[in-house]
Amino acid sequence: MLGLQLPTDPRWVKLAESNLEALLTDHAFCEQKAASNAISLVVTYPDKTELVKTLLPIAREELEHFEQVHKIILHLGFSLGFEQKDAYVNELLSFVRKGQGREIALLDRLLFAAMIEARSCERFKMLSEKIENELLRTFYRNLMESEAGHYTTFIKLAKEYFQKEEVQERWNAFLAFEASIMERYSRQETMHG
Repeated sequence: MLGLQLPTDPRWVKLAESNLEALLTDHAFCEQKAASNAISLVVTYPDKTELVKTLLPIAREELEHFEQVHKIILHLGFSLGFEQKDAYVNELLSFVRKGQGREIALLDRLLFAAMIEARSCERFKMLSEKIENELLRTFYRNLMESEAGHYTTFIKLAKEYFQKEEVQERWNAFLAFEASIMERYSRQETMHG
């Protein structure tokens, strides 16, 4: 369903599990950034009514996910650490075309968001199946379903504003680029690391 060309190395789950505090802190900030990205798209494209109507609830939901992760952090006796740079997201962001106009930027930003949601969904699925902590297994199962919905929402929004063929061609390019950078990841106890 996700179409990812390079799956996460299955050993990543054990690595992530070895430092739950780091994983959960990173995850919390991923949710915060997802909410910020949705709000940024609304602010940048207020004239796109369907986009605004669709992304405002997603921004709210992502903040709720941030709160849920924070509660789990506290429940496990940890504290929310400081945000770290997300090399995966920054590298993926380098593929977003700049200086080619507002509409090209919109297409790429929607597909950029879809890609992050797709990879997160894949990681959540892995955690829901392999992590030993039962609370986290259930939590990540529920989040996986939500992220899959977000992934499809961003693709649908792209198809709302652009020709389906153009969306598919650019999505294929995103998939190929993401696969090329994923070869360097799955080596850290972070959500995309």
